[in-house]
Amino acid sequence: MKERPYDFLALNVRGFCTDSALLTSTWPLSGMPRLLESLFDTVDGAVAVDWSAQGSLLPAAGGEAEVWLHLKAELSVPLQCQRCLQAVQQHLQVDRRFRFVRTESEAERLDETAEEDVMVLGQGLNLHDLLEDELILALPLVPRHEGTCPTPLPMPVDDLPEAEPAPNPFAALAALRAGKGGAK
Repeated sequence: MKERPYDFLALNVRGFCTDSALLTSTWPLSGMPRLLESLFDTVDGAVAVDWSAQGSLLPAAGGEAEVWLHLKAELSVPLQCQRCLQAVQQHLQVDRRFRFVRTESEAERLDETAEEDVMVLGQGLNLHDLLEDELILALPLVPRHEGTCPTPLPMPVDDLPEAEPAPNPFAALAALRAGKGGAK
């Protein structure tokens, strides 16, 4: 395995996987604006995403080796609890394997039956954007505290005066019918 520099923003996936390379690093959460939009509160500028990417070539029966990328990441972020509407820390974890193929038609064909994500080998993969996409997909649909919320929602206060009951519209109709019945 030879060591060479890799460009995170335009990763040569085939070369990375051929080298069976492993990258580990941290990226500041502040550099992921699309993910930041989903958070409940601002985060400390020191909050970072710990991540790793491992490339590999796996032998395939009767063909060339398959190109695989294993992406892992984790961090905790503040989201809005959907029960109490307060902040709740949620742990996000990404552990995804991507298979790369040469053509779009091959990717579409394999994507119908494959459990893994199938992507087309391109000029360069933006690993930063892929990681941000995967973290956004890891967000829970309905974030909430485990068990009971520490601060329940305040009950609404009913300050309106007691309203007079509305007259029954059928009572007026009954009075009209009674008046007609007496005129016969």
